[in-house]
Amino acid sequence: SAAFKSGLEKVLEPKSVIEVQEAVNTASTTMLIRGGGTKTALSTSRGNETVIDLSNLSGILEYRPEEFTFTALSGTSLKNITEMLSENGQWLPFDPPMAKIGATIGGTLATGLSGPGRYRFGGARDFVLGVGWVSGAGEILSGGAQVVKNVAGFDFPKLMIGSLGRFGIISEITLKVFPKMNSFGTVEWDCGDIDGAVGFVKEMTRTPIDLFALDLESNGVVRARLGGLSTTLNNRLARLSEYREGAKIILGDVELNLWEHLREFLWLPDDYSLIKVPITPDLIPQLDTCFTDGQSHRKYSVGGNVAWIGWSGTAQEIDTILSGLGLGGLLIIGSPETSWIGTSSTITIFAEKVKRAFDPEGRFLPL
Repeated sequence: SAAFKSGLEKVLEPKSVIEVQEAVNTASTTMLIRGGGTKTALSTSRGNETVIDLSNLSGILEYRPEEFTFTALSGTSLKNITEMLSENGQWLPFDPPMAKIGATIGGTLATGLSGPGRYRFGGARDFVLGVGWVSGAGEILSGGAQVVKNVAGFDFPKLMIGSLGRFGIISEITLKVFPKMNSFGTVEWDCGDIDGAVGFVKEMTRTPIDLFALDLESNGVVRARLGGLSTTLNNRLARLSEYREGAKIILGDVELNLWEHLREFLWLPDDYSLIKVPITPDLIPQLDTCFTDGQSHRKYSVGGNVAWIGWSGTAQEIDTILSGLGLGGLLIIGSPETSWIGTSSTITIFAEKVKRAFDPEGRFLPL
């Protein structure tokens, strides 16, 4: 049966899907689901929950390189998955973040987090073919398929992505993968300020050149990333750099390290919270003026559709800022007092119906 950790918090550590089911059936309090524990605001117990720790529910169940699919248990680390795919010249191009510090595939999908590559390839949700999970009623359920041609019908697996363990415990996942590019390059421009950067990003979203990533910074810097065959990459980078004067081309390890720095949140100071805010480019200047550099660090990704905010103030202060702009955010790193900050659009009638269906007795955390 699932191991039981002593100490202040009650922690169950199942090693199999059957043990996950047992854990759900034996937990006497509300359950908090934890993977690698990298997203502290979402994986830290407030002291009164039973923690279901999935770090031992790990391993690749099936990998079909020729089919570009694999199935893994949810506690499998992104690092292990990335290494396995890399040996076969494949990758997860949505750039799942926090791999270096131990993020798991289950935690990545439960939080719905993607990195800069989402701009070109879509987010985590777009790569899911099938999901197995354990419901609040202790049922082992599954949806989707293990092949790229999915069956018609209601797409339950997609509902689990970004659900933060509120609907059920993701136990196994089947994902599609892509052939890995052999070369990357980035063009960087200094647009002077945030308004200039937003204007230029909007222009770049209309380019016929196939951009892998398109990010901007508060200081007016814009970065566009390309990938592909080394034989054609230099020509494409040269074409891209003609869009605006002062272009700087970045290649090699410097380029790879730059995107790793962004994807892994290495820019975030140790004692800062991290908040993900869905946004539109037009709202970025307005949001950015609400902050001072000492109090926060901001990165704008996915063509200006995601804001990553490193925050040194209280949750209440940033809640007020986001609410004032009609924005909502997910607290990823920080104190576990609250998950949603600002104007939350997540609690819908539909979400509540799904919650009642999968977790009729409210065994998991509330929406």
